[in-house]
Amino acid sequence: MKRLLSLFIAVLMTGWCAAQSEVRSIEKLKAAAALEVEKNAVLGQQINDMLFSFSELGFQEIETFTYLTTLLEKNGFKIQKGIAGIPTAWTATWGSGKPFIALGSDVDCIPKASQKPGVAYHDPIVDGAPGHGEGHNSGQALNIISALALKKIMEKEKIPGTIMLWPGVAEEVVGTKAFYVRAGYFKDVDACIFTHVANNLGVSYGDAGNNGLVSVRFNFEGAAAHAAGAPWRGRSALDAVELMNIGWNFRREHLELTQRSHYVITDGGDQPNVVPSKAAVWYYFRERSYPNIKKLFDVGVKIAEGAALMTDTKFTYEILGSAWPGHFNKPMAEAMYQNIKVVGLPQWSAEDQLLAKAAQIEMKAPKIDGLAVKLDTLGLPTPTGPVNVMGRQLMAMGGGSDDIADISWSLPTIVLRYPSNIPGLPGHHWSNAISMATPIAHKGIVYGAKAEVMTLIDLLLKPELLANAWNYYRTEQTKELQYTPLIGEKDNPAIYLNQKIMTEYAPKLKPFYYNPAKYKTYLEQLGIQYPTVRADQKEAVEKLEATKK
Repeated sequence: MKRLLSLFIAVLMTGWCAAQSEVRSIEKLKAAAALEVEKNAVLGQQINDMLFSFSELGFQEIETFTYLTTLLEKNGFKIQKGIAGIPTAWTATWGSGKPFIALGSDVDCIPKASQKPGVAYHDPIVDGAPGHGEGHNSGQALNIISALALKKIMEKEKIPGTIMLWPGVAEEVVGTKAFYVRAGYFKDVDACIFTHVANNLGVSYGDAGNNGLVSVRFNFEGAAAHAAGAPWRGRSALDAVELMNIGWNFRREHLELTQRSHYVITDGGDQPNVVPSKAAVWYYFRERSYPNIKKLFDVGVKIAEGAALMTDTKFTYEILGSAWPGHFNKPMAEAMYQNIKVVGLPQWSAEDQLLAKAAQIEMKAPKIDGLAVKLDTLGLPTPTGPVNVMGRQLMAMGGGSDDIADISWSLPTIVLRYPSNIPGLPGHHWSNAISMATPIAHKGIVYGAKAEVMTLIDLLLKPELLANAWNYYRTEQTKELQYTPLIGEKDNPAIYLNQKIMTEYAPKLKPFYYNPAKYKTYLEQLGIQYPTVRADQKEAVEKLEATKK
């Protein structure tokens, strides 16, 4: 019996030692991968600054497309261009076999958000031009330096697997990811890590707490006439648009509290003395669940029908984009969170903090914004402070949308948030571009890439992690709710959007495109002293610091 007991203990100890050795081996590979990311920091900065300088709106990311696909092809990735019928969309694939992991991030920017980086007050590069007023210039930089670090480790250690990078084209108009899913680009993918700019490192799981949406343009058609000479012969399409908007605004009182809806008139006629024969209005209908999004959309169609009846006009509608409410994978998020805790936050310099605080003072950043606590103190998150925690969303009042959600309902997906932006700014605004080609963004993408590459190694070398991820996806996320696209079979990507704006501004922006062969950073190329703050901003920051002491 003693011999049997000794043999049993020996077998257990052998298994335990083997398991411990495997853990140590994985941790050693993670450390090596993080070092490779550090070596790619200059490349990450160049990619970040280059995309910032292009400042391209959704569906018109032409320079971004050429630059990124050329770079990835030079690094051994197989490129597929124009996917899902979208000229600026692509995939870049390297490796072979399973697991097959996708890395995505958005690339488009914001209208009228042109801003010089590192300047803590409004100072556009090109007045009225688009700019990266959310920070979508940074995510592909993160993913690429992470993927290149992983590629080197996989080649050296002969680790099987496939990596696919892809862009979120036209995310600001939620215009593409549902079409990617419909076209089958994720049908063989085992897991997806998406990256999105934020002001801290973080990841979450379960219901993201956001709204999904359907984006719809209503087109009205009437009859033209001389607005003074024979107005009775006209049928104003603009009247129909205005009546639809009036009807919708009265209906708001009787909608769920979680809904968000907004519109812009994209065509209001040509000139006052001609009764507008054509007019159009573009709506976003947002809600917290697929059934409620559909219900909201149906109400919109009925109101449009009523407006057409009142004005004796005709109407049609076109779906321009869509997004489900997001739901993200718990086992993958837990693995990512462990790596985030190891990576920690960057060390922000005094210059970084001065820029952040001056921008927050300039924009009157609130400590509390709506229902969400935004700021405890001004400045950037400290390395000693906690990173964002995970958690299932138990109650949410709705808000923004992101079409990464459509992919999250198609396979296990998480979103890594990384610190490259300044807390407390309004979002979708020129001020959110202030940090996005500065050391704040450059440091943030390196730290985000470290967390990402470490999680990629977990996914490649821990089969149980992928198994658990798919078990969560099948038995919890999709147990009672299956993905039904909000786009129809005949709907097509609205690739014509933003053409007119970029035709006007691309030639004006081109002289400011970043030249990394000549300048180390975009700040250097623009001749910006970092940080650039006004005397009154600096004085306000100093007063704030003095009160703390």
